[in-house]
Amino acid sequence: MRLISSGRHHATFEFGDLQVTSLRDGYIDMPPTRLRDEDGRTLDELPGAVPLAGDNLRLSVNAFFVTDGTRSVLIDTGASNVWHDPTMGLIYDALDEAGIDRAQVTDVAITHKHEDHVSGLIAPDGSQAFTKLERVWIGAGDTSVFTGRLGPIRDRVVPVSEKVAINDWTTAIPTPGHTPGHTVYDVRSGTGHLLVWGDTVHVPTLQFDQPNVSWELDGNQPQARAARAALLEQLTQPHHFVAGAHLDSPGVARVTPSGDGYTLEYLAPPIG
Repeated sequence: MRLISSGRHHATFEFGDLQVTSLRDGYIDMPPTRLRDEDGRTLDELPGAVPLAGDNLRLSVNAFFVTDGTRSVLIDTGASNVWHDPTMGLIYDALDEAGIDRAQVTDVAITHKHEDHVSGLIAPDGSQAFTKLERVWIGAGDTSVFTGRLGPIRDRVVPVSEKVAINDWTTAIPTPGHTPGHTVYDVRSGTGHLLVWGDTVHVPTLQFDQPNVSWELDGNQPQARAARAALLEQLTQPHHFVAGAHLDSPGVARVTPSGDGYTLEYLAPPIG
């Protein structure tokens, strides 16, 4: 995988016969008290290697656009204006900066139902952000999010209840735990696999080294922990890469074993 362009809000990689563009929606600041040990208790102490912004953890929020030049899929859509935070909702600027026309987006794949991943389907002015949208793939356990503001999209929702191909080179893989419908997308090219995940990891400076650490908002912490362990092990295989919604933007990296945990090696320097 090779970086071929970047800007303030995007980074585009050549991935065999595909192009993968990381789109920066912004960042969220969250308290460290959201981190949990294996017994579900708040961590007693945060390792010094974990940086803080003031007293908070700063989580990048990324989405990913993948294309073979003919077909494409947008994985996650950011927060739009629902978070009421000026640090979020930048995905539309990121798309423009990357030269991606929103009108070419026909397929959106959602990792899970939380606001910072699904809300960008609707623009801040209330219009549908992707006028040619045909399908929205999302875990079957998370389809209830398509009411109210997202109600007009419901007729295009495709529930994912088992491993299924969504196009010739992307497979949806259910990984419940963070939410009932949490889903990872395995993007395959002639040179390897890219696992695009949502909230498998929230704090990369901690959870690769200590993958048993969970997040308060994991609906089922043991299940989320098990899903993370399986995915991390898979990522240690040759020619495997990860693209993470909350890895430091642009959030594309390699994973290697290290002691009882793993080491994350980013393929491009942080943006934003």
